[in-house]
Amino acid sequence: MKIIDNVFLIPGVMANSYLLVDPDGLTIIDTGMPYSEKKTLEYIARLGKSAQDLKRILITHADLDHYGCLAALQKASGARTYASHVEADSIAVGKSSRPVNRSVGRFQRFMIGLMGKFLIARPVQVDEILEEGQVLPVLGGLQAVETPGHAPGHLSYFAASAGILFCGDSMRSDGKGFRGSRSRNNWDQAMADASVRKQRDLHPRVVCPGHGPAVFDAVEKFPKNESI
Repeated sequence: MKIIDNVFLIPGVMANSYLLVDPDGLTIIDTGMPYSEKKTLEYIARLGKSAQDLKRILITHADLDHYGCLAALQKASGARTYASHVEADSIAVGKSSRPVNRSVGRFQRFMIGLMGKFLIARPVQVDEILEEGQVLPVLGGLQAVETPGHAPGHLSYFAASAGILFCGDSMRSDGKGFRGSRSRNNWDQAMADASVRKQRDLHPRVVCPGHGPAVFDAVEKFPKNESI
């Protein structure tokens, strides 16, 4: 599904996986759950491209639904992989970057544990570690933005020339507006709130979250409360 020129949401993948098209090849932001690679490669083919056109895979954070098929996509394409240092360390051992918060309800803990038994992310050695402010040659310049809180090394990605922000799980949308992550499984809620304020100050026109539809005219739809 097209979001703006050269930016697409790959359908049928959980969580949201975004495909970015540049003259030198394709970039994916987050891969979705394990075994999502078939849907991703089929969608790439529908755009008249091949797996070999995939040059970069960027990960926002090391949750199963965001890097679950990273290994399979990297193997199929030979693409270089990118993440923050903290999240890359977890991806390298096939784990999440934080334990399940003990405040998470019993049923949710059960489901997370059950999912972890049947859906396993294969470990991947991330090729390149990204830090705050680094810019990749994607969409005219795609900047890594450190947005910890939901996860300790969470990254968002901002293309200033296109005015589009890929915020992973640092925010969620309902199509009309969005809110900062309030998950019981957040690593640090105060940091999560600060990351929303930081992203608001970028003044993105379009926000693409890890869950929920893209939000347009986003500048006016950020939470106004300083405490988020």
